[in-house]
Amino acid sequence: MSVPFEVTVQDVKARLDAGEKLFLIDVREPFEHQLARIEGAELIPMNTVPQRLQEIEQKADDGVLVVFCHHGMRSLNVVNWLRGQGVEACQSMSGGIEAWSLAIDASVRRY
Repeated sequence: MSVPFEVTVQDVKARLDAGEKLFLIDVREPFEHQLARIEGAELIPMNTVPQRLQEIEQKADDGVLVVFCHHGMRSLNVVNWLRGQGVEACQSMSGGIEAWSLAIDASVRRY
C-alpha cells in the first residue's frame, strides 16, 4: 500500500468522517499536548518514537498513521524515519495542529 508522504488537515478530517481507520500520532512534547490536543490522538513524543517502534508498527498494520506536531516539521522527520524502518502506512499532517486549529476545529487552542 503506497500512501502519500503528506496529507492535509482537510483530507484527514474527511477520512475520519468517512470512517477510515486512521491513527493520529502526536509527536509533540507533553507540555505542548497540555496546551492543545486533537481528540483521539495518541501522544508519542518524537524522542520516544524509536523505543516505541514495535507498538507503532502494530498500529500501522491496522490502519494509516497520521503523524502531527505543531507546524509539521517534526512530523515530517518522524514519517521519514518510520518509512526508513519499513513502516509505509504513515503520513505527516501538513501544517500540524496549528493548521487543524485554523481550518478544522477552532476550539483547539493555538500557541
